[in-house]
Amino acid sequence: MAHNRLLPRDRILPLLILAAATFGWELATDVFQIPRWVLPPPSAVLHALVRDQQLLLRHLAVTMEEVGLGLMLSVLLAVVLAIGIVSSRLVERSVYPLVVASQAVPIVALAPILLIWFGYGLTPKVIVVVLVCFFPIAVNLVDGLRGVDREFVDLVRSLGGTPWQALRVVRIPAALPSFFSGLRVAAAVSVIGALIGEWVGSSAGLGYLMIRAASQFHTDRVFAAVLLSAIASIALFWTVGLLEYVALPWRRAAKTEP
Repeated sequence: MAHNRLLPRDRILPLLILAAATFGWELATDVFQIPRWVLPPPSAVLHALVRDQQLLLRHLAVTMEEVGLGLMLSVLLAVVLAIGIVSSRLVERSVYPLVVASQAVPIVALAPILLIWFGYGLTPKVIVVVLVCFFPIAVNLVDGLRGVDREFVDLVRSLGGTPWQALRVVRIPAALPSFFSGLRVAAAVSVIGALIGEWVGSSAGLGYLMIRAASQFHTDRVFAAVLLSAIASIALFWTVGLLEYVALPWRRAAKTEP
C-alpha cells in the first residue's frame, strides 16, 4: 500500500522539475534580453510548434518512416544473430567479437560513406537506424537466451526434444524480458539515428528541417523540431513498454502477487 501511495509522487516530481526548468528558461530570456534567434523562450517554441504544425508533421512522418523500417530490420537482424550466437560456438567465436567491435566505429563517420554509396534516399537513413538499434537488442537477447536455467533445457532434451524445440519452448520465452529491455533502449535512440542520417544529407525529415531552419536563423523552429523528436522518442519507448505488458502476461501476474 505504501508503494502505491508513493507512485503518483514519483510521477509528479519529474513534471515539477520540468515545469521549474521551463519557467526559469522563460524568465532568463526575458531578464537578460537574449535575442530570440540565439535562444527563443519556451513560449516562442510552443508558438512555432502550433504555427508550423503542418510542416513539422510532414517532416516527422518521413523521420518516423525511417525509424519504423530501421527498427523492424534491427529486430530481425538481432534475433537471427542472437540465436546463431547461442546455438553455435563457431558463430559466437567468429561473429560476436565483430559485432562488439562494430560499436567502436562512430556512426557519424559512417553516415557520409553511406550517403556516397546509396544517395540521398531512404536507404542510408534506415541503415544508420539499424546500426544504432540492433546492438542493444542483440546483446540483451543473447544475455537472455544464455541466462535460462540449464535444468529446463536438459528436461526438454531428456524428453526427446530437439535443440530447436528447447529454444522455442524454453529459451525464447525466458529471454523475452531481456529482448524487450533491449528494444526499449533501441526505440529510444532510433530517432537519433534517423536524425544523424538526415543531417548528413537528405531532402526531408526533422533532421533536414533543423539544418534548414538553423541556416535561416529560425531558431524557434529548430527547437520545435527538437521537441517533436524528443516526444517521438518517448512515445516509442512507452509503446515498447506497452507491448511488453501485453506480450508477457506472466510477468504481470508475478508483480501482482503479494
